[in-house]
Amino acid sequence: MASQPEKTQGSIYDFTVKDARGNDVDLSIYKGKVLLIVNVASQCGLTNSNYTELNQLYDKYRNQDFEILAFPCNQFGSQEPGDNEQILDFVCTRFKAEFPIFDKVDVNGDDAAPVYKFLKSSKGGIFGDSIEWNFSKFLVDKDGNVVNHYKPEITPLSFEEDIKKLLGVS
Repeated sequence: MASQPEKTQGSIYDFTVKDARGNDVDLSIYKGKVLLIVNVASQCGLTNSNYTELNQLYDKYRNQDFEILAFPCNQFGSQEPGDNEQILDFVCTRFKAEFPIFDKVDVNGDDAAPVYKFLKSSKGGIFGDSIEWNFSKFLVDKDGNVVNHYKPEITPLSFEEDIKKLLGVS
């Protein structure tokens, strides 16, 4: 019988993760910002549209306390096979992404990254405590609370109003 992941920490700010270069990043540096946390992949059918729209949102709101945190994941169709260096090269060259790219992680299973266990326990999707595919998105408010989980087929621009509301912009 599958057990629900325990919500062992109070907010997203309680986690330290590795960036794509292997450096520790204390997520508390994002306190007071609205976060969009996404599990990304380079070879997915959703890659082009999602990276394009993520970049549009980032360009528009990055100076208004908005941050996108991208976590590469190879658990869905082996669509993120590269190492961190290859992933960074792809994302920064092809899509000119300027938002932070983190270490490749598992988002499901026993080896799921603790930050993803927290996200899923806070706002599971239609599959409960599992991430369903690449480009699942979690929206986090300025206090570090997960406020929404968007399925992969939900495009980033389609929930721009949710982001604006959390940012307090019109």
